[in-house]
Amino acid sequence: MRTYRYFLLLFWVGQPYPTFSTPLSKRTSGFPAKKRALELSGNSKNELSRSKRSWMWNQFFLLEEYTGSDYQYVGKLHSDQDRGDGSLKYILSGDGAGDLFIINENTGDIQATKRLDREEKPVYILRAQAINRKTGRPVEPESEFIIKIHDINDNEPIFTEEVYTATVPEMSDVGTFVIQVTATDADDPTYGNSAKVVYSILQGQPYFSVESETGIIKTALLNMDRENREQYQVVIQAKDMGGQMGGLSGTTTVNITLTDVNDNPPRFPQSTYQFKTPESSPPGTPIGRIKASDADVGENAEIEYSITEGEGLDMFDVITDQETQEGIITVKKLLDFEKKKVYTLKVEASNPHVEPRFLYLGPFKDSATVRIVVEDVDEPPVFSKPAYILQIREDAQINTTIGSVTAQDPDAPRNPVKYSVDRHTDMDRIFNIDSGNGSIFTSKLLDRETLLWHNITVIATEINNPKQSSRVPLYIKVLDVNDNPPEFAEFYETFVCEKAKADQLIQTLRAVDKDDPYSGHQFSFSLAPEAASGSNFTIQDNKDNTAGILTRKNGYNRHEMSTYLLPVVISDNDYPVQSSTGTVTVRVCACDHQGNMQSCHAEALVHPTGLSTGALIAILLCIVTLLVTVVLFAALRRQRKKEPLIISKEDIRDNIVSYNDEGGGEEDTQAFDIGTLRNPEAIEDSKLRRDIVPEALFLPRRTPAARDNTDVRDFINQRLKENDTDPTAPPYDSLATYAYEGTGSVADSLSSLESVTTDGDQDYDYLSDWGPRFKKLADMYGGVDSDKDS
Repeated sequence: MRTYRYFLLLFWVGQPYPTFSTPLSKRTSGFPAKKRALELSGNSKNELSRSKRSWMWNQFFLLEEYTGSDYQYVGKLHSDQDRGDGSLKYILSGDGAGDLFIINENTGDIQATKRLDREEKPVYILRAQAINRKTGRPVEPESEFIIKIHDINDNEPIFTEEVYTATVPEMSDVGTFVIQVTATDADDPTYGNSAKVVYSILQGQPYFSVESETGIIKTALLNMDRENREQYQVVIQAKDMGGQMGGLSGTTTVNITLTDVNDNPPRFPQSTYQFKTPESSPPGTPIGRIKASDADVGENAEIEYSITEGEGLDMFDVITDQETQEGIITVKKLLDFEKKKVYTLKVEASNPHVEPRFLYLGPFKDSATVRIVVEDVDEPPVFSKPAYILQIREDAQINTTIGSVTAQDPDAPRNPVKYSVDRHTDMDRIFNIDSGNGSIFTSKLLDRETLLWHNITVIATEINNPKQSSRVPLYIKVLDVNDNPPEFAEFYETFVCEKAKADQLIQTLRAVDKDDPYSGHQFSFSLAPEAASGSNFTIQDNKDNTAGILTRKNGYNRHEMSTYLLPVVISDNDYPVQSSTGTVTVRVCACDHQGNMQSCHAEALVHPTGLSTGALIAILLCIVTLLVTVVLFAALRRQRKKEPLIISKEDIRDNIVSYNDEGGGEEDTQAFDIGTLRNPEAIEDSKLRRDIVPEALFLPRRTPAARDNTDVRDFINQRLKENDTDPTAPPYDSLATYAYEGTGSVADSLSSLESVTTDGDQDYDYLSDWGPRFKKLADMYGGVDSDKDS
């Protein structure tokens, strides 16, 4: 390393007059000298005058990063008053004085004690002064000088980011901008080429390039396809010294991703698809899925499916599953195996987002053929119409045929079908149907005024497979027949003033009819024939389904006649003509001058529908009579009522008493003698009824015992006669049980119950003579009774 030394030369010139010396400059290492003139002045006792003294030095330069073992020599300070006798002392102050920079106070040599770094501090400003060692007074004014740190290339370029990430669309043209990288160098850009950075690409060719001065990365290869390769890693180098040998360098990594563009059309992996579906599939049922592949991603890979042509354009539909990008083929209308078994469709897949610059690659769509086979299923009968509407007159007789419905099995039209009416829709069973031919007929009389429409459901069922059935609505309208006479629209009760004039209107009549003729209602009003002659009133038909009641004379007397009953005949104009007679009550009342009613003969007509006093009295008398009759009847019943002895759940009126006694079996001979139920001779002497208290004590009659050869029928008749004539029998039905087997058996009874009542020994030896069938019985009873012998 070369050391630059700068010398400060001080010249003293003695003259009788003050003069300025021209500073001399000394060039070192090619740097221009910096001149500084200092004028020193001072007065002595002898008032001697002399010229000013001056410091002269060049600007100091010091190389950074000094690696020597000794202190680095900076320069030398010297004053012309220094005669080398050690009387002067040099002092240094300012940046780093005494630490980084030291001065020899005798010789004025300046040295750097540490290695300096220009990037930390490029300039140091110091001040120098020479003083008299003895007096400590400065012999020269303090002057300032600069030490500049000279730069060397000790810093490599550093990129602003360790790793860059960038994207560029695939298929981009050559020279398309990708990203710009930047590296900085801490060296002095104003000195040499230490900070001059040049960029180059170490990895990533031939796909990308970088501009050496700007660091802009561009595409270098045409038609880079993301589907072939998506990720690229590029290494960029930044080198100082203008890229010359010996320069320092730094590198960075740029990860470049090719973004997708729609440069690939959808493609079906196969040209033909086949699916099956049963004919019973309802609309909306998915049949199958097809999928076209697209090498693009994102919205560039979205696919729309459509049916472009084929036999099933109106029978099937295709929708797109947005998640899987599959085409789902669904049923659009009901299928019929008997009509068509196979459908062929052409399904097209296309991209909804197309970039025009890639249209030269071809149409961005593809098509495939889909074959759909309809499978046969056992279908229920099908009616010829979706609904039936029938009409019938309301005067139709029972079993009148209204119409018919027809249904057949679509799988086999000749298969028989049975018809029936859903009784939940015809709870009153007004209609019926022939199960064989579907004819509808009435089973009850109809009335249009009660119900105009009858909505029922007819069921058709396959005879061979009753599980297959179908339903159809049947609407039956009842047509009107003139079977109801017209009648007053309301109850009419009016009045006439005593001073009324002839032909005065006192009431307007209106009528209604439950029938509904096609041409509308046309009513006619007239007085009944029996009241037409000699009536005090007349009826005027207005020909608009209303009529008016007019007075026939002048003046009425309520004391002579207080009330008139006017029968009016109302007839319709339909066929057959229906008519009815309604009565209008007309009261004679006193009125004021304006014709307003004031009072009538019986009472003021405030409540024309109220009851008179006589009617109320008659009603009260009837109520009192009914109450008296009820009280008498209850008293008689109480006298005839018998107090029952049995007041419990067991007191039932048919005289059946439950004892709930099981007994001890055949071996229990102490419980009671069941044989008495079989033997009429064992009847108790005294047995009274337990359900009522007898009014008089009747001893039961002893019935003579029936002969042994008495027939059971005679025995029962005898007992029945006894119960009919028994005065203690209740007045209601009772139950008598006769458990009598009869007598006269040759072998007598073999029952163990009967054997209990007999004391004699029985001989069963004759059982051995009855043959092999009775051998087992003879062995059981033929032996000697050991128990009895013992």
